[in-house]
Amino acid sequence: MEPLAPISLEEVRAAAGRIAGTALRTPLLRLDHNESPAEIHVKLENLQPVGSFKLRGAANSVAALDRTALAAGLATASAGNMARAVAWLAEQHGVDCTVIVPDSAPAAKLDPIRAHGAKVVSESFQRWWQALQDGGHPATIGTFLHPSASGPMMAGNGTIGLELVEDLSDLAAVVVPFGGGGLSCGIACAVKALRPGTRVYAAEVEVAAPLAASLAAGYPVTIEHRRSFVDGIGSGGLLGAMWPLASSVLDGSIVVSLDEVAAAMRLLAARVRVVAEGAGAVALAAALTGRAGDGPIAVLVSGGNIDRPVLAEILARTS
Repeated sequence: MEPLAPISLEEVRAAAGRIAGTALRTPLLRLDHNESPAEIHVKLENLQPVGSFKLRGAANSVAALDRTALAAGLATASAGNMARAVAWLAEQHGVDCTVIVPDSAPAAKLDPIRAHGAKVVSESFQRWWQALQDGGHPATIGTFLHPSASGPMMAGNGTIGLELVEDLSDLAAVVVPFGGGGLSCGIACAVKALRPGTRVYAAEVEVAAPLAASLAAGYPVTIEHRRSFVDGIGSGGLLGAMWPLASSVLDGSIVVSLDEVAAAMRLLAARVRVVAEGAGAVALAAALTGRAGDGPIAVLVSGGNIDRPVLAEILARTS
């Protein structure tokens, strides 16, 4: 895949018009937490109809298709949230959908995908990752919607940045979970076009932090990737098409521990009364370290799709 170019503010604003009525304008709430090192506001993308931010980019990508392409069906490769968004949109439009998922994908994400009528093809993590690198898979037909390395996908994600700037006039920093990079880069392009001085940080978890390692090295590197309850982000490396953009528009990566993520999930449940999956709480965990500054900081709660037994176990912990 070719390296991705920055997304223009015009592209993001056009995306906002296309997805209006499909994706929600989600609330931005100040976190009430006396021990916080910063003024933190949480952007609740877990409240989208499919439970994650993925609906924004997927809806913009589908809106850009002509009727012939849409009628041929939709496909994607995803650990769950993008697959659910694409399956939901396919059902809305009455077209076929195929999703390639890694064999580690949790039931909480797979069951709704099948409920929307999509065909699920399970692959090893390596073969699933290869589909992302290739931008396609032999088992899919129709239009393949890449979950991150796509201009329309990033423009849709960038609409979050527009809302953040509108809702928080003195925004100093934004912290965004980093998976494939399409979310953080899309938001960064929009925010920096409007507020060049605002910092945008990626947030990664210690068991899968290829961006932090690559930024430290100055070039893309591979790392050891370990599976955890933070299943929505993280891999052993970066998408080649994403590295040039991510390394230029992001102000760094804040890496947190699994314990810090679990604590952030409990804090969101106790103070904001919302459920966040592991990936959805990584940005808050990063902001709570103080490494994003003292604020005002907006953190993205990217999703809330998590297996109930996993959630119950994390909420039951005392530390």
